[in-house]
Amino acid sequence: MAKESIKAREKKREDLVAKYADKRKALKEAGDFIGLQKLPRNASPVRLHNRCKLTGRPKGYMRMFGVSRINFREMALKGLIPGVRKASW
Repeated sequence: MAKESIKAREKKREDLVAKYADKRKALKEAGDFIGLQKLPRNASPVRLHNRCKLTGRPKGYMRMFGVSRINFREMALKGLIPGVRKASW
């Protein structure tokens, strides 16, 4: 389980990216790189990191489901994810 401060920091970054998205796009189209540099660093979408929605785990993230591989496996075995079954052949 990730620390709450780490999850909060990531949420703050997501909010900043959303807030400055239109402004970043306009500055990029205009070619104003000085204006882009004056924006907050965390307003850049490159600084975002995918994290598990349940635990905040940064590694083993499955983009299609939004959770880590560990939580995905637990949920799939319990039948909580529709259309996912354990493979056997």
